[in-house]
Amino acid sequence: MARVYLGPAGIPIGAKERKRSAGTIDGIRYVSEVGLNAMEVEFVQGVRMTREAAQEAGEVARELGVRLSVHAPYFINLCSEERDKVEASLTRLQESLDRGEAMGATVVVFHPAYYGKLGPEGCYNAVKDGVLRIIDWMKENDIKNVKLGLEVMARKSQFGGLEETFRLVKEINHPQVVAVIDWGHVFARNGGSIDYRAVLNMWREYFGDQPMHTHFTCVKYRKGEWVDEHEPIDTNNPPFEPLARELGSEDIEITIINESPLLEKDALKMKEMLLKYNNVLVGLH
Repeated sequence: MARVYLGPAGIPIGAKERKRSAGTIDGIRYVSEVGLNAMEVEFVQGVRMTREAAQEAGEVARELGVRLSVHAPYFINLCSEERDKVEASLTRLQESLDRGEAMGATVVVFHPAYYGKLGPEGCYNAVKDGVLRIIDWMKENDIKNVKLGLEVMARKSQFGGLEETFRLVKEINHPQVVAVIDWGHVFARNGGSIDYRAVLNMWREYFGDQPMHTHFTCVKYRKGEWVDEHEPIDTNNPPFEPLARELGSEDIEITIINESPLLEKDALKMKEMLLKYNNVLVGLH
């Protein structure tokens, strides 16, 4: 059975309904109250949290046993032809990592790049160079705990196929650089199919029993293709229950961040399915 950390991407719906100006700390408290044990702090539109606020959020999360992670801004492209855009991307990553370290987050997840004119091979090398620069910056700035997570992406124009992401992380071979699986992205990139067992086996092949950080949402079929538009999990594209079943036979630690529009409501449905197959939500009974 898997040891699972499960929660929403961002401030839960219920926290916002209860308090109009609900912030990260309110969200963490609400996550704990409803019986979940993880939350991803969303910096997707920019890093607007101070280091002091990040430290305070981290203290509350530790007190309540909620695992935090961070999603870096969307405006990152390490393969841009414009040098200033690459530098701005690196700065956004640095800011995200700084706040992630302050709050005790496990990982800062980011979307690495679009292939653009560099193509897959050139972009692979550019992403690698950017990540190596970030590793140097982390060492210089005493960022010792939070990890940098390269997310597997949905669009074939984006850097982030499953195999190339795994290969790059394995090649960089640094304890603070990890691959992040988005199960819905894998489904979309594969044209509407996913073999959970094959992905888990591939993880084992590359990373052994290293803990997994993952995202889950269903995606939409529009104009002849699967696109990364988030849907509630009841749409079953992809279905969650087969993943819960496969994890029931895995001796691994995994974080699952629900990115569906229903946030904690769908996360609680996921919890029921995970427990059905004897998975354990860490710290919850």
